[in-house]
Amino acid sequence: MKNLKEILTLHYVYPLTLKKFQKLQRYIGSIDNLIKVPSTTLANILSISTKKAESILVQYERILNTDLIEAYQSANIKVIPFNNEYYPKQLKELVDPPTVLYAKGDISLLTRQLKIAVIGSRKASSYSIMAMDFIIPPLVEHNAVIVSGLAKGADSFAHIAAMKFGGKTIAILGHGFFHIYPKENKALAEEIAGKHLLLTEYPPYVGIQKWHFPSRNRIISGISNAIVVTEAALKSGTLSTTEHALDHGKDVFVVPGPIHSELSKGTNSLLKEGAIPIWDGRQIIEELNLFIRE
Repeated sequence: MKNLKEILTLHYVYPLTLKKFQKLQRYIGSIDNLIKVPSTTLANILSISTKKAESILVQYERILNTDLIEAYQSANIKVIPFNNEYYPKQLKELVDPPTVLYAKGDISLLTRQLKIAVIGSRKASSYSIMAMDFIIPPLVEHNAVIVSGLAKGADSFAHIAAMKFGGKTIAILGHGFFHIYPKENKALAEEIAGKHLLLTEYPPYVGIQKWHFPSRNRIISGISNAIVVTEAALKSGTLSTTEHALDHGKDVFVVPGPIHSELSKGTNSLLKEGAIPIWDGRQIIEELNLFIRE
């Protein structure tokens, strides 16, 4: 693929989102020319300090001599830049699409027609597990891929339920592959990488930062046809994913919860705001009006 080495090198050194990367390319003509760009010019294009630009260029030249493609292949990491056939077209509708995705596992899952995000609170109760037993089997029957974020609670329940009922799942990470968060999900992550798909926008070395997770949520929403929320408190990171979905005109399905539960205050509030109540996965298929041949 044209310029893959240069794209991966810059992304390793300074991971720009796609629009900033394209702005850079417009100014310098081609990513090939970055090696010749003065630091003052780069600083102006990216709106960063000259010192930061100098550091980027020095690291870029150094890493350019490293075979990142071979390094990723040896670690079973597949790279999916924005011009790759497996890059989900829906992501380009985001305000800030990722320039590169990194994957472990079956990247053909990205081409499946129906992908449903199933998310909820990290403190999700057995109520979420019960809800998924009603919601996920019909989705699996219609070849839907279950998308979630590998977090504690509802995310983990969603991945496990998808596999339990014979379906496929995609886990979107908020960090690079050299790290797994939470640590107790290491075995789950390995199982998903082996038979399903792990996906992240972060180069492998990138560690765990709180602000990465809201950013990750836009990808969960971005690649999915619709969102299902099982349990969420009033102040919940889950709600940032639903906001992304609503901003892009996607359906948000919500499991109604007990009125006494703190973990249902967020979901019940979403229902008040117009989300679609759900208690069976067939409702999703009917609502989306998708006729998928088995």
